This record gives sequence, C-alpha cells and structure tokens, in this order.
Amino acid sequence: MNGWSFCIKTATFGGELNLADDGCARSFYVSKSPLLNLIKSAIAMVDDYILKLLVIGILLLTVTLGSGWISRLPVSYALIYLIVGIGLGPYGIKLIDLRPEAEFLERLTEFVVIVSLFSCGLKMNRPLQFWAWNSTVRLIGFLMPISIFAVAAIAHWFVKLDWGPAILLGAILAPTDPVLASEVQLAHLDDRDELRFGLTSEGGLNDALAFPFVYFGIYSLKDNNWSKWFSQWVAVDLIWAIGAGIVMGILVAKAVTWIDRQLQHYRPADQLMEDFIALSTILLTYSLTEVVNGYGFLAVFVAGIVVQGSYRNPEKPLSQLHFTERIEKLMEVATILLLGSLLRLEPMLAYGGYSLLVAGLLIFLIRPVGAWISTIGSPLHPANRWLYGWFGIRGVGSIYYLTYALGKGLKGETAEKIAWITFTTIVLSVVLHGITSTPLMNWYERRIKPEVPDLI
Repeated sequence: MNGWSFCIKTATFGGELNLADDGCARSFYVSKSPLLNLIKSAIAMVDDYILKLLVIGILLLTVTLGSGWISRLPVSYALIYLIVGIGLGPYGIKLIDLRPEAEFLERLTEFVVIVSLFSCGLKMNRPLQFWAWNSTVRLIGFLMPISIFAVAAIAHWFVKLDWGPAILLGAILAPTDPVLASEVQLAHLDDRDELRFGLTSEGGLNDALAFPFVYFGIYSLKDNNWSKWFSQWVAVDLIWAIGAGIVMGILVAKAVTWIDRQLQHYRPADQLMEDFIALSTILLTYSLTEVVNGYGFLAVFVAGIVVQGSYRNPEKPLSQLHFTERIEKLMEVATILLLGSLLRLEPMLAYGGYSLLVAGLLIFLIRPVGAWISTIGSPLHPANRWLYGWFGIRGVGSIYYLTYALGKGLKGETAEKIAWITFTTIVLSVVLHGITSTPLMNWYERRIKPEVPDLI
C-alpha cells in the first residue's frame, strides 16, 4: 500500500482483445451489431483523456442546465455523480479503472475538505457565545464521541477488530460531511435557522475534531500498549493540536484581512483577482498550522469565522463565500466520480455483512439515538432533534481519513476490512440521504419552521 495507481482503458474493436497497460489487462468483447461496432471504433480513435473531458463536460452541462428540475427531485447531485462514476468504471464503459490505493485521492479529498470547512466558517453568522452555539456544542461534545465509541464497540465485538483499529474506524466514520450536505446547510449569510446552523457548524467542526481519535487508532496499530504513548497523545494530539489550530486560524485570518484592508487604501486589488484572497487564506492557514503541528482543518474553519466578521463591507465575505462554494462544487464532482469508479463488487460483497451491520446501525440507530440523547434539555422542537439524528451524511471527510490512515501504517486484512466498510457506508449514506434530504427539508420548511421562531 505504498501508492495509488490507476489505469485508463481505451478499447479498439475487432473481436475479443486483451489489453495491457502498465500491468493491467482486460478483455474487451465487441458485439456483432454494426452500429455498436461503429460507436466503439469511433471511441477507439479518440484519446482517452479527450473522452474524459467530453464526459465531464456533458455531466457539468447536464447538472447545471437541469439544476432547476434536480432541486425539486428527491435526488442529490452527489448521488448523480456517484451513479455516473460507477458507469465510468469497470462495471460500465470502462473508461476509468481506479484501484483503491491512491495517494492522490488523499490529497484531492484534503483540498476539498479545507475549502469546504472555510466555506462553513464563512456561513457562521452568530456571536461566539455559548448560548448561541448550544446545538453545536451538544452535537460535537456529546454526539460525536457517542458515534465514535458506539461504532468502535460494534467493530470490536462483531467485526472482530482490535480496539485500536475499531476506534480508528469510528473516527473515520465520525465526520458528517460539509461537502455533500449543502442541501441541509445554511443557505445564505442571513439564514438564522437553528437546524441548518447546527448541521453546518457540526460539519465544520467534527471534520477537525475527529482527528485525535484517528491518531489514537494509528498509534495503536504500531503499539498495542497504550500506556507507552497515551500521555503524549493527550498532550500533543489532543491539547496542543486543537489549541494551535484555533490560535493559528485566528492569527492568520486576522493578518490576511488586516493586510488586505491596508492595501485597499492605496491601490485596490483587481476585481477579478480579489476572490483569490479566500483561496490564499485557506492555503496559508492550513499550511502554517500544519507546520506547528496543529489541526489545519480546525484552523481553516476558525479562519472562515474570523474573515466573516473582519470586514465592514458585508459584500466582501459574501463574495469569498460564493467563490469557495464554486470551487467546492467543482471538486465534489471529481471526488464522487472517483469514488464511484473505484467501487468493486467482489470486496464489497466479501465484507458486505460487516459493512451493512456497521452502516445500518450507524445511520438508523447510533446517530438518531445519539442525537436525541445529546439534545435532551434543549429548547429544540422534537422534529429538529430527529432531523439532527437523520442528517448525519458521510462522504469526503471519511475518504480523507481513510486514505490518511492507509498512508500511516494501516494495511493488510484490517485495512481491507476498514476500507470497504467505509466505502459501503459512504455509498449508502449518499443514496439514502440523497433521496430523502429534499423531501424532508421541504416538509421541515413547510410544516415545522413556521411554528418554531429562530433562536437568534
């Protein structure tokens, strides 16, 4: 598991043909249908890179022009991308044959997540006081640990994983996805809805705060004697890394916004280039935080909050939000297409029992019951509490944590088991939440929201 490789297949016609490219071989059978042979021969004459550009162009055009209809349907964009990705993989037209061992997937998902977390931070429109973030504190302080340790317990007792890898699996599946959950997040900067705020802020924070438990699982893979490294884990990976992430997020964002405001007095930035301040803030914050061994994910979320409150002109953070959301949407297409193309039926069936057990209990029992327990005593409407329990969407964050763990020593049968449980859980989440998010949110907006005044 030293690297991720993938083979792109372009077929030529003329009967049955064994193709080999970089050690990859596949049989390609051509039908006797003249029309089908003509299409395949035409495809064979086109470079596979051009074919991929063609497919992506058609997909983007379709979802863009059809967005008015898609938004009314019980289907999410992520579900569409996933289906198309499967169609491009070995069970479809075989344009992409991606083996589930690629470092580039870790870097891709890392970039998608930090952009999305900064976007979540920009949407935070409340004062930094406990009462204003009550739902977030409950979802992060109670629900996330409940989810991690409940999944770990199931993985240990039923999936037969040691406690370290079991906790690692719980941490990998802990983040609710800020990338795929746009349908249930805050719609704009003036949106004061409590349900949407809680889901948005939870997605922004638990992608970062699950990291200590990922490290816990990784350390246990290398040394099962927890007493040798537990105190270091608490001091460095829990206390220092979280504190450094918060401080660096504040400092870097403050520095960038201050420099921006000062320079605007002398010579304003080019209007076409101005939005790149958001991207530079993300990259500077993330990289500088990682240099001091802090959590970059947490830092970019905090930086988004700081930027949102640092400009007197509200159009500035709004423009940055729109810019980062466009990047986020584009990267979502690439990530979910790749996820669809790397799915393999044989290992998914081999680990299907374990996968369905973990995913089913997480989606239908652990998350809903955990959310209900976490919100006991809160002023939330009962419908809000149940919707918090349902909208625990898993996606890009879990892929990142999985690929990160694979690069840090997760290997062998344990790696296969954790990987395919994770992939299956993400697929089920994309399908179930993709189908239900639009109808449930429409019902909420129509029936529940008018009865419940905004808390802020």
